[in-house]
Amino acid sequence: MSRYARVTDSAANEHHTLRETEQAVRERLSGLEVDMTAMTAVQNVYRAANAIRNHLERTVLAPHDLTWTAWVVLWVVWIWKEIESRHVATEAGISKGTLTGVVNTLEGRGLLRRVVHPDDARRVLLSLSPKGHRLMAEVFPLFNAEEVRVTEQLTAAQTEALAVGLRQVVVDLESDAT
Repeated sequence: MSRYARVTDSAANEHHTLRETEQAVRERLSGLEVDMTAMTAVQNVYRAANAIRNHLERTVLAPHDLTWTAWVVLWVVWIWKEIESRHVATEAGISKGTLTGVVNTLEGRGLLRRVVHPDDARRVLLSLSPKGHRLMAEVFPLFNAEEVRVTEQLTAAQTEALAVGLRQVVVDLESDAT
């Protein structure tokens, strides 16, 4: 066993609920001047995003041999029909190097087309192939059905408030980055 993989049996088998983790954090940070509400909100966004991503990869994407990143790339190209690769990387939140590998894989599977930009040979345009369009038409309804399942414990008003609040966080952070 690798020295990095060594974990005691008790530590390896411990799983803490979200409530237990939040309580442990409150106890650890007791006495410090921190905004617990803001911290908990950001931590829960992170945990929720990972839980949702893992769930969607396992239930919807894996049967179609898609990773999350490949799905996001396909989604961005599907929405914009034809888009420069550098813009796909930005919208997908991945590096250009990562995009190159994903595009190579998707192109090799016949899902994406890559063409040289007519005005500048250094730029590349991406679009879905007919096979890519068929895949998106098949998978997106399944993906959206799971999005509905993930949010069904919220009321419509809560779901809308969540979307509006998270959108505002994204807009604010993206405006800071420019």
